[in-house]
Amino acid sequence: MNTFSEFGLEPKVLQAITELGFEEATPIQAKSIPIAMSGRDMIGQAQTGTGKTAAFGLPLINKISKDEEHIVSLIMTPTRELAIQVAEEIGKLARFKGTRSLAIYGGQDIVRQIRALKKKPQIIIGTPGRLLDHINRKTIKLDDVQTVVLDEADEMLDMGFMEDIQSILKLVPEER
Repeated sequence: MNTFSEFGLEPKVLQAITELGFEEATPIQAKSIPIAMSGRDMIGQAQTGTGKTAAFGLPLINKISKDEEHIVSLIMTPTRELAIQVAEEIGKLARFKGTRSLAIYGGQDIVRQIRALKKKPQIIIGTPGRLLDHINRKTIKLDDVQTVVLDEADEMLDMGFMEDIQSILKLVPEER
């Protein structure tokens, strides 16, 4: 049994976990959080509903300063529905820390997204196509990204997003 306090998460992150009613880490969280906290690359696979978003989200939130004014984490998802779902979960986990996140996806007014980007989110959760749209408009810069998450990478590849993903990854610092 692993409790979240064993992972070295800061108090404001632990406060959010407690408020959400999480008592012990799921197997994917217990295995991946220590690896992610150390900054190493990893691949995680688990069934739906096992807490994968918290498994990658908690280390992201933990390491971001609320004073950061650049995008430091990028989470790519295959669908707008997943982007929204991940953004909601990240928002709950970051609630007390004040980390800013934003979902970017097609089907939502791009002007509204551009306005939201002016609030300087540190975490962007988006679909490849809309991310590229913002990159081409120069409304998103990935120069300061420290962490990239490909959520449901297999699904994105099955949907034909390989070229888009590669184009986006070329724009993040090489060590990521």
